[in-house]
Amino acid sequence: MRNTTLGDGGPEVGVIGLGCMGMTHAYDMGAARDDDTSIRVIRQALDLGMTLIDTADVYGPHTNEELVGRALADGHRERAVLATKVGLVSAMGSTPGGNSPGMVRNGRPEYVRESIDASLGRLGTDHVDLYQLHRVDPEVPIEETWGAMAEAVAAGKARRIGLSEVTVDEIRRAQAVHPVASVQSELSLWTRDALAEVLPYCAAEGIAFLPFSPLGRGFLAGRFASFDDLPEDDFRRRLPRFQREALEANLAIVGRVRAVASRIGATPAQVALAWVLAQGDRVIPIPGTKTPKYLLDNAGAAGVTLSETDLAELNELPAPTGDRY
Repeated sequence: MRNTTLGDGGPEVGVIGLGCMGMTHAYDMGAARDDDTSIRVIRQALDLGMTLIDTADVYGPHTNEELVGRALADGHRERAVLATKVGLVSAMGSTPGGNSPGMVRNGRPEYVRESIDASLGRLGTDHVDLYQLHRVDPEVPIEETWGAMAEAVAAGKARRIGLSEVTVDEIRRAQAVHPVASVQSELSLWTRDALAEVLPYCAAEGIAFLPFSPLGRGFLAGRFASFDDLPEDDFRRRLPRFQREALEANLAIVGRVRAVASRIGATPAQVALAWVLAQGDRVIPIPGTKTPKYLLDNAGAAGVTLSETDLAELNELPAPTGDRY
């Protein structure tokens, strides 16, 4: 797989990374965990050159970092560019999680200081390559949270720090305290908000952009033909775009992705990922999967080239029916 850099001066990473959230958290909450397969998938991703491995303390909570730590043991840690996050807590509380249902935000500096040490312990490492603020806490000035994260860099506990789901103003405020290595936000053929301001700003500033859910939570890969295809305990059953009428309307988007895929000899998932990759040299999508089959499919997107005609057709896809959350 070809490489890029994690922002200006950052380490080399494969142009596609791996999001590990679904291995222990979210989506089908009733499904049994298969840690052995997940560990194989993480190590296979490294073999394929998908070296950016993304997790978070809130996934599980905590169990995802523990799983990733086990996968990177026995000499595999050196092969990975390891990223985790802080700032979301899985709890029912008075501060809404905004676009993170079931979560509350905690950006207090003392919480950040405690959390980096806890994450390192679960991950079985003395540092992470990228420490990210999962969401900005509206009750805490971002300068205070970011300052605590910069302390982790100064202490050698994190090599770089990044943000997630932020505005350009929030990026600027953080930059005034310490360099921003990356911004992680949703970007896909049916979620393009970041293209207006955030992604162009990141490109101009040499900040890596890490799209999560680049496959529209699996929808753009053509894995769901109806609401009933979603498992009963699946988180997506509560999302507006996956409601019965909305999902039926959104199938038209998948149909057009399928048409492009058929024309160029690729899968719908590869076309969707190739479109994301085409948005910039340092746009590094982190599709999540816990199966070797889908991992190979995702990795193959790095070798898919979309023509100007293909890109134009995909750029003209209609907006989806339904909000993100």
